[in-house]
Order: sequence, then C-alpha cells, then structure tokens
Amino acid sequence: MAEKLKLEKQQKVIATLRNYPTSPRKMRYVIDLIRGKEVNRALDILRYAEKAAAKPVEKLLLSAIANWQAKNEGVRLDDAYIFIKEAKVDGGRMLKRLRPAPQGRAYRIRKRSNHVTLVLDSVVNKEESLTN
Repeated sequence: MAEKLKLEKQQKVIATLRNYPTSPRKMRYVIDLIRGKEVNRALDILRYAEKAAAKPVEKLLLSAIANWQAKNEGVRLDDAYIFIKEAKVDGGRMLKRLRPAPQGRAYRIRKRSNHVTLVLDSVVNKEESLTN
C-alpha cells in the first residue's frame, strides 16, 4: 500500500504558491474560474481576467505545466490533454497589526495571506479523452 501511494505521488504534478498576501476569499474567485478546465483554456481565462489575483495564478499554472514537462519528457505538450484536476486555496499566515482608534483604544487588523495548490492530470491521447 505504501509503495502504491509513493508511486501515485511521483505521478502527480503539483505546483504550490505559499503565503501570497491577499485574502483567501479573493483568491478563490479566480481559482473557481479555472478549476477542471483544460490548461490552454485556463491560461486564456487568467490572461484576460480583471482580478489582481489572476496574475500570480497564471504564473503558478505555467510553473505546473513546466513540472508536467519535466516528469513527461518523451511526450509533447500538444499530444497530451492536460487539465487542472484539483485547485484549492487555503488560508496562510496572518499578520496581526493594530490601528489606533478613538479614546485610546486600538482596533486589530488581520492581514491575511493564502496558499494555492494546483494539481494537473493528463491523458496522453487527446481523441480518446474527448470521446469518453
């Protein structure tokens, strides 16, 4: 069982973005746009999205594609149908600051960050995957 899990982990193509300084809620809007999409389509969506979080996600997706190419050296990118199997956003480190408030009080400011994880999967023969 452990060997099987090890083999599966080696087959997975993962890219992560850690401690990006925007709230997880804002990042989830962008990730929801591309979850489950084919890679080229996702890149087009991110390129023309107006959200500020689209730029780092696009860069992360390009990194995931490079990771896929490193693991599949014999396969051309055009021959394989690569799609985003899993995309998730988790809360990251939170910086806590104080803002002065009236009458000597202080209000707490929570500067949120997030972690983004993209998992790619591929089907080598594109025609087979589209007919199924």
